Amino acid sequence: MKSNSVSPARRAAFEILLRVADGAYASVLLASRAEELGPQDRALCHELVMGVLRRQLWLDRLAEQYSNRKVADLDEAVRIVLRLGLYQLRFLSRVPASAAVNESVNLVHFARLRSAGSFVNAVLRRATREPNIDPTSNIDDPLEVVSVMTSHPAWLIERWTKAIGTGEAEALAFANNLAAPVAFRIVNNRASEADVCESLRQAGAELIASKVAKDSWRVTGGAGALTELAAAGKIYLQDEASQLVAAALEAKSGERVLDLCAAPGSKTTQIAARSLDAVGLGALVIAADLHEHRLRTLVSAAKLQGLRNIRAVALDGLWPLPFAERAFDRVLVDAPCSGTGTLRRNPEIRWRISPADIEEMRARQTLLLEHAARAVKPGGRLIYSTCSVEHEENEEVVRTFLENQEAFRPSQLAIHETLKTHPGMARTWPHRQGTDGFFICALERTGE
Repeated sequence: MKSNSVSPARRAAFEILLRVADGAYASVLLASRAEELGPQDRALCHELVMGVLRRQLWLDRLAEQYSNRKVADLDEAVRIVLRLGLYQLRFLSRVPASAAVNESVNLVHFARLRSAGSFVNAVLRRATREPNIDPTSNIDDPLEVVSVMTSHPAWLIERWTKAIGTGEAEALAFANNLAAPVAFRIVNNRASEADVCESLRQAGAELIASKVAKDSWRVTGGAGALTELAAAGKIYLQDEASQLVAAALEAKSGERVLDLCAAPGSKTTQIAARSLDAVGLGALVIAADLHEHRLRTLVSAAKLQGLRNIRAVALDGLWPLPFAERAFDRVLVDAPCSGTGTLRRNPEIRWRISPADIEEMRARQTLLLEHAARAVKPGGRLIYSTCSVEHEENEEVVRTFLENQEAFRPSQLAIHETLKTHPGMARTWPHRQGTDGFFICALERTGE
């Protein structure tokens, strides 16, 4: 059957999900396919991809009940088609059941798996006849019920339950399956808050000032105007919690700043912009990262935002840094991490990480922080942050660091009191603040 028998949105969603199964990231693929789809197809494709990834385990268990077969025994393409079909039947009331079934069968043909067409048709037809089956109904283990209900690996639910309690763990898991709000900051050297907000409101957008980050906004609607403002470098789309990191660093004009894990540049450009004084002079920001291609993205972002106080350098922070010791007033280690605070945006992460990965991350983060500390001046500030909610990657890394670094102590954070957890530390959570899950710690080098 020809590929045009499948709608562009469903075909694109199927192809993206196949690549995600091979290790690609959905957000990158969705962005790369955006221009080839019309507005309605683009919206449906995004809904299908993110919805299927967020509900993957639940959908698989549902497919097993309707088919009396283990999904692990099915071809990857057939699993994806079933997930797409069942997601439409259960979560997209505006899609006619007949369209969800027929297009799913067509997708099997498009994937050159025609022999599976009758199987997919039978499973989805049964799903239309029995729309109220609960895939958790035959599970006795309460932890597994939450795992399937929220579509998270059981080990992750168990870990969170031990760390923050049953109710909080469930709330976090449910929040991870909600779409993250769109947030942005205004690039003050390129535009005024009044002009940006007026442009968005005229385009029909609804704006809410962030309760978490100063000078940050949540926005609903006005997608066209939002895209134009971002393309002009007047705003930068960035989660509210992520915006707290630059504020915590408190870089000022004339200072030397090292951003050790800088790419793709959201925090780097915010640090540089916040440090600009009345005459346009700011801190000198050294943006370091392991990957040159990611640094090119950072340099492009800086140019778009009119920032000339950033210098990019490729290096591996796991090795001693090529800078004189105590050379920087401010150092940021926004460390690579498991990303468990960003599962709303990157739902596939939950199926890729393991407890061993978290321990490996912890070891790398500890080394990055040790190397970064040598570059901090006496009286200087060292910020450690991650977008992980795991205790091992956050408090435990800082605890180990402080046990081995007598010259450092926790420092005050310029962050709302409700976010602070321990001296010098703060957290945000998807289920509490509606932001990404971030950890931020401020440290100060004492002495001369």
